[in-house]
Amino acid sequence: MSTAGKSILLVDDDQEIRELLQAYLTRAGFAVRTTGDGREFREALNEESPDLVILDVMLPDEDGFSLCRWVRQHPRLAQVPIIMLTASSDEADRVIGLELGADDYLGKPFSPRELQARIKALLRRAQFGQERSATEIMAFEEWRLDIVSHRLFHTDGEEVFLSGADFALLKLFLDHPQQILDRDTIGNATRGREPMPLDRIVDMAVSRLRQRLRDTDKPPRLIRTVRGSGYLLAAHVAPA
Repeated sequence: MSTAGKSILLVDDDQEIRELLQAYLTRAGFAVRTTGDGREFREALNEESPDLVILDVMLPDEDGFSLCRWVRQHPRLAQVPIIMLTASSDEADRVIGLELGADDYLGKPFSPRELQARIKALLRRAQFGQERSATEIMAFEEWRLDIVSHRLFHTDGEEVFLSGADFALLKLFLDHPQQILDRDTIGNATRGREPMPLDRIVDMAVSRLRQRLRDTDKPPRLIRTVRGSGYLLAAHVAPA
């Protein structure tokens, strides 16, 4: 996939890191804007929506978690992929970021080459999700998913905004209804690489999607856990 013209917005309070990544990613063909704190980041997002966001967790005025939550609450930005930069030894940061809707995480210190690979993987996934299909609306139970716009609607009129990871996981289930999907399949399809730790990250992603789908019964009604095997979407799926 060509990166020409793809825009990235980075927020990090370390000027040296900002300059290094801006130079490296610009040479790779990206259009990169950088900001040093949450206020500048919000202002930059209000001016223009990027194709991808890179959020550092530790910032001088507010943390990356609150910024991630803020991005996901805006319909215009709901599907923008987010990579969070975290302390390499702090698993809690990674878990919180993924629960809030981040699509990937990278521990510091990291290599710019690895970051570029993660960026390309997320942009490929986002591009794939935006490509039109012969069937643009998928219906299941009381839900309708527009696979072009990534918009999810309930029959009561509510619209649920999905992150890129939410959409990828839901689309995977809808493409394989009534089939058991193991954690490797889910991890590879939704994150583009094997997440670490795999079981915990996949379980969190499924739990987050269940919340989106109001699937909070005990046991869940729509996305069922098949003990020792994985997960299954117990619904009939059809074009709408």
